[in-house]
Amino acid sequence: MKIWDKIESISLDEMRAIQDKRLNQTVKYVYDNVSYYKRKMDVIGLLPDDIKSCDDLYKLPFTTKDDLRDTYPYGLVAVDMEKIVRVHASSGTTGKRIVVAYTQEDIDTWSDVMARCFARIGTDTKDIVHVAYGYGLFTGGLGAHYGAEKLGATVIPISGGNSRRQVEFLTDLKPTVIACTPSYMLHLYEVMTESGFTLDDISLKAGIFGAEPWSENMRKEIERLLHIKAYDIYGLSEITGPGVASECTAQNGLHINEDCYLPEIIDIKTQKTLGLDMQGEIVFTTIKKKGMPLIRYRTKDITKLFRDHCECGRTLVKMERVTGRTDDMLIIRGVNVFPSQIESVLLEFSQLTPNYQIIVDRINMMDVLEIRVEMNENLFSDEVRKIELLERNITTAIESVLAISAKVKLVEPKSIERSEGKAIRIIDRRKI
Repeated sequence: MKIWDKIESISLDEMRAIQDKRLNQTVKYVYDNVSYYKRKMDVIGLLPDDIKSCDDLYKLPFTTKDDLRDTYPYGLVAVDMEKIVRVHASSGTTGKRIVVAYTQEDIDTWSDVMARCFARIGTDTKDIVHVAYGYGLFTGGLGAHYGAEKLGATVIPISGGNSRRQVEFLTDLKPTVIACTPSYMLHLYEVMTESGFTLDDISLKAGIFGAEPWSENMRKEIERLLHIKAYDIYGLSEITGPGVASECTAQNGLHINEDCYLPEIIDIKTQKTLGLDMQGEIVFTTIKKKGMPLIRYRTKDITKLFRDHCECGRTLVKMERVTGRTDDMLIIRGVNVFPSQIESVLLEFSQLTPNYQIIVDRINMMDVLEIRVEMNENLFSDEVRKIELLERNITTAIESVLAISAKVKLVEPKSIERSEGKAIRIIDRRKI
């Protein structure tokens, strides 16, 4: 039995002992090697010896994306640069790029946790894994690649884009597992059917999807269209990349690799730590990372932690599917709105495709919400009266969930621009 199998099923007391030891070591490590953390701890009068166990985690200061920007590029690196073997970075679309540095030990840990994620969905050495996440500064492609190779699977490092070539490889090379964003999987299905291929031409049995929020209904749609099992995976570049948590074959929550990434849920307003089964912002402390360890990193992702007796036998704490982000959350006329809420409603209607956009504007000092969603081919060729009736039904369903009014506009099939990476779901035209 490989080490990642064993550590995932140890007792809670055994896991807690590992976490306590690694947290204590990490706090001392950053205090001694990262001047930024030393200053933050000194300001509040906190010494490394004050952190004796996970019960003391709340005493530590938070780390935010602004901290990473303020220390750009290498201000949070804890080792000499000659020990850094890899650098990844964010796109920088919301400000200065976030740079993340890895030692070889960090790369090995990342490979191990990603191997666990693939193993959880039944991937083994007989599988061929089609990696359609982008390679390069984005962590998705290389993270999935290294994990699948560590497991001993065959890897097709096709990266993102060039969808017709993707379909060619899916039909010719017969991969059994695919890794990409869920929206891109649906786009590949469209390209495949447009090219005259059917499910008999491919060999996929499972997909591991992440890098964007997606709903349970989108999972059902992917599984219905492609006859595969669709699994959620979670990660973020600042912590390590993909592999922080993932679903197993039970598809009931994502197991967190908590021997490497110590999770907690905090109240968004009070910043106080919440218990299990309480929704809030998930915060991670890396307790095995050497190149650029982070203490209590605020992810801005909304979820909750829970424990159950999982049928897979793993004892790792679970997180629910991320329902949205505190910074992606739309506040419309004083109401918090997450795109996943809207998506879940839209996918209840069989006459629609999973392609939609949420457009927010401000007219006469009033926020206006419009939801554009594509009809399927059958509805598009139907009577205008039936289309208008469906628009009204969807509007009613949306309003019952969001508690605010919204305009629903059904548009032609394939009229919403496709993305080969993360889908662009929100267009906010307000000048806020």
